[in-house]
Amino acid sequence: MHGWGFDAGFWTKLIAELPEWSVRCDDRGYFGAPDIPEPDRPCIIVAHSFGAMRALSASPGQCRGLVAINGFDRFTPGVSPRIVDRTIARFDSDATTVLADFRRGCGDDSPVGPVNPARLRQDLLALRDMDCTTHSAAWRTPILSLQGGSDPLLPTAMREEVFAAARLLERMTHPEGGHLLAVSDAPYCACAIRAFARHVE
Repeated sequence: MHGWGFDAGFWTKLIAELPEWSVRCDDRGYFGAPDIPEPDRPCIIVAHSFGAMRALSASPGQCRGLVAINGFDRFTPGVSPRIVDRTIARFDSDATTVLADFRRGCGDDSPVGPVNPARLRQDLLALRDMDCTTHSAAWRTPILSLQGGSDPLLPTAMREEVFAAARLLERMTHPEGGHLLAVSDAPYCACAIRAFARHVE
């Protein structure tokens, strides 16, 4: 489950590192039609950034564990709501530029195609207003919080506190990793996912 401002293609490099697994990617519909597959067998959910909140709020019954890469169960106040409010204000006048600036700040300079501004704005509001900490507390399967130690988006204190209410939580930090850790070091993430899968099987 990808994060805000991306699509299913975000996972291309990581999927290539996990050839032995059957992988299904959701697509929130920021650039086209949404595609949200429902798990039809026991699975591990791998989520990036805002995708972790989406996973927690969906709580699929087939899930055996959650790997949250640069993920969180609450975005604000770890990130100031004022920052999100300013982004929303700019977004309403030029959605494509705001999205491109956001991705560039995360380390992605790739071109941004035609966007679905209504869906993107909806999830900006969710980033500002949603609180999934109660979902973390109720989550019954293990969670691996895999963070980048050099993430420019998530402050250090926030990264150290996410999913604090979870019953079964493991934390890992890639010292040099940024916010797009699944792209910048896919082999590292794949190794962590495999180890996690062995633990939850």
